[in-house]
Amino acid sequence: MTPFLSDQERTQLDQRIADAEKRTGAQVVLAVIGRSDNFAELPWKAFALGAAFAGPAAALVALLRPVWTQGLATLLVVVATLGAGALCALVCIARPSFARFFLDPHRAEVEVRQYAQSLFLERELFATRSRTGVLLLVSMFERQVVLLPDRGLEKRLSRDASQAIVGRMKSALAAGQVVRALGDGLAGLEDALGTAAAGAPREDELPDTIVEEEGS
Repeated sequence: MTPFLSDQERTQLDQRIADAEKRTGAQVVLAVIGRSDNFAELPWKAFALGAAFAGPAAALVALLRPVWTQGLATLLVVVATLGAGALCALVCIARPSFARFFLDPHRAEVEVRQYAQSLFLERELFATRSRTGVLLLVSMFERQVVLLPDRGLEKRLSRDASQAIVGRMKSALAAGQVVRALGDGLAGLEDALGTAAAGAPREDELPDTIVEEEGS
């Protein structure tokens, strides 16, 4: 798998994580995922779009050429329809920016959240003494962000604050700036959580390694 972050970017974010944990007392895990689902329906949607445009266009050309035989006209329509559909499907597979055109936003949000929840359990982010683990996950293909705090942070991290952090991260992610998105998320967490109470555990209970996965 090709890493999403350079060594310098990881070092920079590792320091930001350490600073945020020291100040807030939360245990922060960052994750960058290639995609949260394979979305097998997208090439078919692209095929349908290409065929829907090419078929009528080819039929119109055939009508404007009365010298063509019926068999030749039919062949033209079939070849144009299938060819345009296949071309759009191939472009959809090769170009994520084109594939996103066919992606249902609600389905994308659901899939990314499910992936984040699975990762939260798999990495045992719940295994802190005060239940202060928090996952900040970015899914590159879907351009989606998920913030999952453990129950120990519920009183300090309101729903509105969480949504504000996610919105801030999405703005950077939409521009393809994943490092800035993660940095904005850490800054937002620090602002929302504030300083940890005196006597709160400060030791590092979760690995600081940034999770990078190709995904589904």
